[in-house]
Amino acid sequence: MEVIETIVIQSSEVDGKETVVSSVEADKTKTEFIWTLQATWHLVNTRLEMDQAFDQPVCKKKKLWEMVAEKVNTKLRESDVTDVSVKAYECDLKWRNMLATYRKNAERAKRLGAASVHWEFFKAMHEVLGKSREEIEAQRRAKLSGTRVGKAIASKRFTPILPTPPATAAPCSSRPPQDILQLYMELQERKMNMWAQQKALEERKIEAINNLAQAISSLAQKNSTQTPKDGH
Repeated sequence: MEVIETIVIQSSEVDGKETVVSSVEADKTKTEFIWTLQATWHLVNTRLEMDQAFDQPVCKKKKLWEMVAEKVNTKLRESDVTDVSVKAYECDLKWRNMLATYRKNAERAKRLGAASVHWEFFKAMHEVLGKSREEIEAQRRAKLSGTRVGKAIASKRFTPILPTPPATAAPCSSRPPQDILQLYMELQERKMNMWAQQKALEERKIEAINNLAQAISSLAQKNSTQTPKDGH
């Protein structure tokens, strides 16, 4: 009687559905590691336990993934699974695929609620990966609070550097309404004075023209009276 072993291969669907493959097909690729449900859980638990190490700004991810693969292989040997050993790059690739599935399910949980997510790895991963940066920073400070480093940081006085406010143009000095009205009246008075001066000048011109006309007329009359006398 042939024994059929269930092998789980993670798909990229949001709900985390899985494809079942028989062990007969798996025998064709003995050199390739097949991620069973048990092996996947070992990877998830191991990677989440080492999450802080992976979050360090300066770390060799290759060395960390080698440690993950070693721990997963140890757990598999304890479970009498010794066919094929998982390699570091295989753990890395599998975790990347699981992260993509987790993020899709996290978005689904935000829109429809956590009850809408049926992926079996979501809860375990969300407890570690779902923490906000504020929560992670608070936990880090809490751990450092009792240490020398934490006390040294807490004892320092930091002067905040505030941004220089942008230089604003000085507001134009607005005159009160009384001053504006007075200025308007002064301008009108100046205009009236100028108009009066122009009128007086025009009147003088007209008077000078009239005087000139009278002088020419009188001169003409004198000439006309003198002409007949000269004829006698």
